[in-house]
Amino acid sequence: MAMVKADAYGHGLVPVAKALRDADGLAVARLQEAVALRRAGLTQRILLLSTLLDSNDVAECSALSIDVTAHDASSVEVIAAAARHQSLRVWLKLDSGMHRAGLDAQAFVEADRRLTAVPGVSELTHMTHFSSAEDLRSGATDQQIRCFLDCHQVNPSAKASLANSAALISRPDVHADWVRPGIMLYGGNPVAGCEVDVRPAMTMLARVIAVRSVPEGESVGYNRLWTSGRPSRIATLGVGYGDGYPRQAPNGTPVRINGQVAPLVGRVSMDSIGVDVTDCDEVAVGDEATLWGKSLSAATIAEQASTINYELLTGISQRVTREYELPDRARDLNRPKELLLRAPAS
Repeated sequence: MAMVKADAYGHGLVPVAKALRDADGLAVARLQEAVALRRAGLTQRILLLSTLLDSNDVAECSALSIDVTAHDASSVEVIAAAARHQSLRVWLKLDSGMHRAGLDAQAFVEADRRLTAVPGVSELTHMTHFSSAEDLRSGATDQQIRCFLDCHQVNPSAKASLANSAALISRPDVHADWVRPGIMLYGGNPVAGCEVDVRPAMTMLARVIAVRSVPEGESVGYNRLWTSGRPSRIATLGVGYGDGYPRQAPNGTPVRINGQVAPLVGRVSMDSIGVDVTDCDEVAVGDEATLWGKSLSAATIAEQASTINYELLTGISQRVTREYELPDRARDLNRPKELLLRAPAS
């Protein structure tokens, strides 16, 4: 069940869904995302994760063959009522310890009995979500697994789904019937210390729009956060927080220009950043820089900016140009292999 919520982690909902046509299903967090996939011609199973649902929403899900999630008393009631008149595939969510969404153990068991008694529930899947599967030293995941298994045994004929990306990588014992890969589909490995062959699907690019010499002792950017300790060459790139580059990125955050790594200097502006290219070979206006991608991971930039790569990937603004590179054209024209994002230079 491939996670394509939040515009496929910023990569583009419909293009990514078409690239993932071999997945058994696609999962989203908002009804409009699910409807958009159906309107785009996607025929795979679509799962609508925990959200607010009223009777009209559930009717639309039934009409479009969208799986729904029962995650609290209200959604259980709405889904059970609707399933008396229409067919629904239902995912019943247990709060096994994350305490974000889901039913507690007693309510989960009661909801399972309620939903299995309704003929319109054509398939029931038990699910939960781990809070700390990326932390191999934490015992929280084992506690959540025990909680899930205790509840699942009341109806072992139901399918089971526990594993997000981190658990898919680190806990093969809980892969069960459905796994729910998210960040790993886009090239992120959330589990430090576990090697897995994932490759970034997104490359964020920007062009050099100016190059200037700065004498020793001069500052660059707002608030004078960086001052040159030597005569320096500073390249200004046409990208900033208005495009999704993190404003909190500090001095020294790496940027790749012409195959070389150079440090960010000064405050990130809305439309531009400064990069010290003093130690680089010739850098000229129009040259293209990589902000993150295969040669410089989004996780590295996120760590510098005290955030996570999820936020970087999903935070790209609409003014950034999106280009999808395709594999061998003779083989398949419809499956993009990489997303190139280009910040506007003008």
